[in-house]
Amino acid sequence: MSSHQQAKLESAVPALDRADLVLQLLASSSKPLHPSDLAQRTGLAKSTLYLLLASLEQRHWIEKKGGGYVIGIGLYVLGCAYVHLDNLQSTFRAAAAEFVTEHNEVVQLAVLQGCDVVYLAREDAHRPVRLVSDIGTRLPAHACALGKALLAQLPDEDVLRLLPDELSAVTDRTITSHEVLCKELADVRRTGLARDIEEVATGLICFSVYAGETPMGRQIAVSTSIPTDRLDKKREKFIIQAIVRVAQQVRLRTALGAGR
Repeated sequence: MSSHQQAKLESAVPALDRADLVLQLLASSSKPLHPSDLAQRTGLAKSTLYLLLASLEQRHWIEKKGGGYVIGIGLYVLGCAYVHLDNLQSTFRAAAAEFVTEHNEVVQLAVLQGCDVVYLAREDAHRPVRLVSDIGTRLPAHACALGKALLAQLPDEDVLRLLPDELSAVTDRTITSHEVLCKELADVRRTGLARDIEEVATGLICFSVYAGETPMGRQIAVSTSIPTDRLDKKREKFIIQAIVRVAQQVRLRTALGAGR
């Protein structure tokens, strides 16, 4: 067990920390985890772990699959409440539908959580091959356009405090210098547009715009991701104008919803 995991288990509410640790392990695994695997990875006594697993299964936060466990539907239902409270998904989809109809490219909505962005909603393009940005996906904020749009809402000192000391490279074009990143965030604040040029995926360019704050105080941004072979200078101009309109519409609809 890592020192970070150990620190979590030593906090004020150990039972919650143990449950969170188990859920995080299940969420990050591509296959069911057997109790023996969980015991080894968490360092929990088997008696404690089995009681915990039974309690989580009773609440449908986890489910048995074969000889192991996976994340359960109860957590999905709870997670959906995050966007339902702000009516975020319907607000976003209403604004994104016109973009998809006109440009046939994906539109995404995300929030900042720590040093990552988390995807909350996506409106797909009408294409047989779609980009992978599933709801709940996390990406390093320094690497993606959505992250830059959200980080640009903070002063540089808060950005530097939030990000890790070493910025990981997702591709060979990812910004890994704090100084270079801060310069780019200054451009985002000036222009209102964030970009990543193949910094998350080779052959993919993303444009993002800050879309304001929800009634629950969540800062949100929208983006579109387009393969380089579908983008020339003329289309880039139209795409940027369109994603700016999506952000404006989301901001307006969010404000109208807060006033009801």
